[in-house]
Amino acid sequence: MKKKVLAAIMAAAVILTGCGGGGGDDSPIPTMTPVILDETPESSSDPAKESEPEQPSESESEQEPEEEENHEGMYRSEITNEWIDESLKDQRPIAVIVDNEKTALDHYGLTEADVVYEIMNSTLNGRITRLMAIVKDWGKIEQMGSIRSARSTNFMLAAEWNAVVCHDGGPYYIDDWVARDYTNNLSGIFGRVKNGKDWEFTEYILTGDLEKGFRDKGYSTEYNKHYPGEHFTFSDTEIDLSDETGAKDCTEIRLPFPHNQSTLKYNEETGTYEYFEYGMAHIDPLHDNAQLSFKNLLIQDCTFSQLDENGYMIYNAIDTSRRSGYYITNGKAIEVTWSKSSETAVTTFYKKSTGEEIQLNTGKTYISLVPSDTWNDIVMK
Repeated sequence: MKKKVLAAIMAAAVILTGCGGGGGDDSPIPTMTPVILDETPESSSDPAKESEPEQPSESESEQEPEEEENHEGMYRSEITNEWIDESLKDQRPIAVIVDNEKTALDHYGLTEADVVYEIMNSTLNGRITRLMAIVKDWGKIEQMGSIRSARSTNFMLAAEWNAVVCHDGGPYYIDDWVARDYTNNLSGIFGRVKNGKDWEFTEYILTGDLEKGFRDKGYSTEYNKHYPGEHFTFSDTEIDLSDETGAKDCTEIRLPFPHNQSTLKYNEETGTYEYFEYGMAHIDPLHDNAQLSFKNLLIQDCTFSQLDENGYMIYNAIDTSRRSGYYITNGKAIEVTWSKSSETAVTTFYKKSTGEEIQLNTGKTYISLVPSDTWNDIVMK
């Protein structure tokens, strides 16, 4: 039986070859179906000898296409590169000045921020810091703060985002900055919460405060002519700094702010840096005690000017001399330089090794302006 099949195949091959013409090695190989000449195949009496149909491999079989995440009605945020509702596309953010004294803890709603600055607020009191939270989707805020007074540096940095500064007054040094044509601010209009603390620690942005503030002031909720454009350049793929020149491990960074001892620790499971101060995890009671965390860290070496003997100061954040800094993500750090050319210009960061502008990973960002006279006191490990 096997011989008959083989003979038939060979005969068919000869016939087909004769008809194929002189195609040579590039001629297509015809498909041949063997003809069984014996009307009673012996396989019928021996099922074990029946050939099983060949199963296509996984790569050959038709696969169901992976269902892509539906981003209809969304766009990538210009601040974090995360997908958010497209109705927010032109909405300008707010810049919320948050008291960082230990008595002001716990902070409410701070995990809703897209970017958080930590800035020395005074040269006194162990160089106490305040936080400035940049929030794009501020319409969802139920409670954020507590709110405290602003400093000149806050207005200079908020201008980079075309953000409306939310604060409660400040020293007379801010008056000229409030009067700038690019400045919009909401001061002292926010709600009070009975939390058992002194009056200065009871002011929070509450539901409806911002909408009323924008309306009463006549401010546009959308970006205006002073908007300098997108702040960061984001990578299309996950950034791993391991192959960058001079990259170093950085799973913990301690900043030289003696009063609150700011520290950020890398959580390998989440791929983010978690914020600690006063020896404690920084938590948000409004969101199930979630810890404040960031995908990107930008640390700037920045000089400052003392304004008086009371500790008031201003960072010299307008600087084109390419001062030092660090970009930190995914457990690694590289040295960078930074430049800001004017009050409303965006601070741009560059790789120190090549001079090219850095790209950031998608996610939230922490930025700290570290006084130059303590820059070398930063601890990284």
